[in-house]
Amino acid sequence: MKRYARNMLGYGQNAPHAAWPNQAKVAVQFVLNYEEGGENCVLHGDAASEAFLSDIPGAAPWPDKRHWNMESIYEYGARAGFWRLHRLFTEADIPLTIYGVATALARSPEQVQAMKDANWEIASHGLKWVDHKDMPESEERQAIAEAIRLHTEVVGTAPRGWYTGRCSENTVRLVGETRQFDYISDTYDDDLPYWLELGDHDQLIIPYTLEANDMRFATAPGWVTGEDFGQYLIDAFDTLYAEGQTGRAAMMSVGLHCRLIGRPGKIAGLKRFIQHLQNHPDVWCPRRLEIAEHWATIHPHSRTERPSAMSRERFVEAYGAIFEHSPWIAERAWALELGPAHDCAAGVHNALCRVFRSATAKERLGVLNAHPDLAGKLAAAGELTEESTSEQASAGLDYLSAEERKLFTRLNSDYVAKHGFPFIIAVRDHTKATILEAFNTRINNANEREFSEACRQVERIAQFRLQDHFA
Repeated sequence: MKRYARNMLGYGQNAPHAAWPNQAKVAVQFVLNYEEGGENCVLHGDAASEAFLSDIPGAAPWPDKRHWNMESIYEYGARAGFWRLHRLFTEADIPLTIYGVATALARSPEQVQAMKDANWEIASHGLKWVDHKDMPESEERQAIAEAIRLHTEVVGTAPRGWYTGRCSENTVRLVGETRQFDYISDTYDDDLPYWLELGDHDQLIIPYTLEANDMRFATAPGWVTGEDFGQYLIDAFDTLYAEGQTGRAAMMSVGLHCRLIGRPGKIAGLKRFIQHLQNHPDVWCPRRLEIAEHWATIHPHSRTERPSAMSRERFVEAYGAIFEHSPWIAERAWALELGPAHDCAAGVHNALCRVFRSATAKERLGVLNAHPDLAGKLAAAGELTEESTSEQASAGLDYLSAEERKLFTRLNSDYVAKHGFPFIIAVRDHTKATILEAFNTRINNANEREFSEACRQVERIAQFRLQDHFA
């Protein structure tokens, strides 16, 4: 099986209605990353100093050395930035979700107490604020377990949400294996929560953001002033709020860091954004945990059979009749590189059509000849496939007068005599009258042109059949 693991479809054009509490048009969720004291530092047993997300231009790790300036910038976040943000959000009565690095929380007991007193959610941000990408799987699994243990010891309760940030390709799966978290946020791929099937475990994912995020004060291209950041947040909010008024309510995440947005010149833009959203009715500002609880209640996961996970036998059983009497098309389609994006009507249709289009002219002619005549002898004898019977009935071809049946019989015979295959048309696009009109027009086409048109109609018929199947 050639299978593509990435999901390029998601909810597609039919996203579920978020149904936020009190008919909110948008859910705006603020995350404060607490990493100060958990970053790379030789005092923490690391091989070098931190070089990520600071105001030092071109920062690089210092192997085996303390980086005094870098350490002090992180310390500013804990000593001053955190408290400025604490005042802002408690006065605005907006609860936060803290992404707390376990070792950082352990080194900041007063800040932890302030988080708890404010009833902020303290989710896990891993054991240390370090890269996981090169960790062996066993080492990362151990780090996750130790993060949970230390977090529970320091905070007093186990974390119910998880975000690593500097994750590996294994992180989400390994965290999901613990079956301990209401949600995981190590993705940036949607505006709504969704369920991820990890083996036999259904894990809720609440996507995060790296764009509505103050980290871009420390990256290029990025924010230069607080006004840049604030205006971007306002524009994002206004777009989502307008979409919410049309019934497409979504979620907006805002990512913050104590040592970045906690600076006086940067926080001014955030303040203006908070004032802006509070001037709008029907806005929900929950903790991330509330979003998880809401989604699990309103949109619990239900597993369905997925084409990309089917065996060859099951795939052919399900889709072998989509192209009339031509199961070989489904057999070949199963061998393509299928993935989650093919687990829908359009996806299976595309796979089947790829096989049909790449088949030889002789094979495609065989598919055309497998189709019955319209209102022909098979229909009269009740020997059509179930799909063909339904399709012909939809255009009233099952109730023809004697004269109409005689006309169709003559047209069928004339068409086959000229082109060498039955007249094929996606009858659901037509009425009896327009079918007859098409009959009289297409019979005069050159054979090559009509062969192409018949193949196009076969694909259209397959599209309707798959839509029925997935409905």
